[in-house]
Amino acid sequence: MDKSCAKVFFLPKWQFYLHMSFFFCTFAAVFAADAFGHADIQSFMNEFLEKEEAILKMLKTVFDPEIPVNVYDLGLIYGIELKDDGVCEITMTLTAPSCPAGDFIVEDIRQKVGSIEGVKDVNVTIVFEPEWTKDMMSEEAKLELGFL
Repeated sequence: MDKSCAKVFFLPKWQFYLHMSFFFCTFAAVFAADAFGHADIQSFMNEFLEKEEAILKMLKTVFDPEIPVNVYDLGLIYGIELKDDGVCEITMTLTAPSCPAGDFIVEDIRQKVGSIEGVKDVNVTIVFEPEWTKDMMSEEAKLELGFL
């Protein structure tokens, strides 16, 4: 069995769902490219994947001011959907429902992701199901915060 394929099954649940979200967006983009008559689907896909990568890089620059780890590595990002019209839908949570930095974090995400070329609007939805736990953090975040 190809070990690179097996790795996806060992991702924490939130990362698995995030990667599946990107997979379905990419799958939809191929059909959109074909439906809108893009002759070169490969260049369309490259552009789409570059935007996804730029969004992830930008999310890794957003920090909770109370915690020295970015929101992506903290496991606060549950889903990202980049639509054909340039609207980016981000589903996320906070470390606690009463997080005083919530508004600051959401606005920072809107500004930074909205600055990416091709992203016309950013909608951030905060959810509390599933509830955030320390298990959702990346290994790097756990190490940074002394949980390993």
